[in-house]
Amino acid sequence: MILEVQGLTKRFALHELGRTVDAFADLEFTLSAGEFLLVAGGNGVGKSTLLRTLYRTYRASSGAAFYNSHRGRIDLTRAADVDIVLLRREELGFVTQFLRPRPRVSALELVAEPLLFAGVRQEEALRRSSESLELFGLKRELWEAYPSTFSGGEQQKVNLARALIQPRRLLLLDEPTASLDATARAALRERLAALKAEGMAMIGVLHHPEDATGLLDREIRLEAPSGSDARLLEALEADYVA
Repeated sequence: MILEVQGLTKRFALHELGRTVDAFADLEFTLSAGEFLLVAGGNGVGKSTLLRTLYRTYRASSGAAFYNSHRGRIDLTRAADVDIVLLRREELGFVTQFLRPRPRVSALELVAEPLLFAGVRQEEALRRSSESLELFGLKRELWEAYPSTFSGGEQQKVNLARALIQPRRLLLLDEPTASLDATARAALRERLAALKAEGMAMIGVLHHPEDATGLLDREIRLEAPSGSDARLLEALEADYVA
C-alpha cells in the first residue's frame, strides 16, 4: 500500500463572509502501487481540493494521509514543509490544466528542469525533453519559444511533458485533458498506461473519463457535506491556479 487516507477533512474559512465552507469530510480510502483511482462527483464537491490537500498545497482541517515513501511512512497532512518539498522533487507528481510559465524560459528548458534537478546531464535532459514535447504534439518551431506566449492547449502540452518526463511513485491528475485536442489526449493515455505498468499509483479528476478507459481500477464519489455551499466551493477551486 502506498497511501492510506483516514478521516480526511478540508474546511475553508471565509473570513470576509464570517462563515466556513466544507469541501469534504471524513474521507477514507487506500491506494496501492500501479493503481489508478478516479475521483468522481458533481461540481463543487471538492474533487480538486482533495488533490491539492494530498499534495499539501492546502492544509487539511483534520484527518491523516499516510504515504509510504522510500524514506519511510509520513503523514502528508502534518509533515514539515522541507519534507514535502523533497517528496515533490523525488516521489510526488501533480498535473493540472494550468501552467504558470516563468518569463524567458523556453518550452524545451522548462520540460527538462525536473531531470536537471535529479542530476541528469544537460545534454541528456534536453534530448528527453524534446522527446516528451514531441509525444504530446507540440510543434517543433515552438520548442525554443516561451510558453507564456502560447495558447491554453499548447501550454497544457508543455505542462504534461514536464510533469510526466520523470516517473513518480504517486501522480495526482487534476483535469489534465480539459484543454487538449484528441491527439494529445491519446498521447496522454499512452504515457499514463506506460507509467501505470511501471507501478506508478495515480489519483485523477478527469474531464474526459473515457480517455482513461482500461486504466481505471476504482472510483470514489464525493458528495457535498451537509450545509456546504457548492457554488462557493466551485468558485474557490476555479480561483486556484497550480
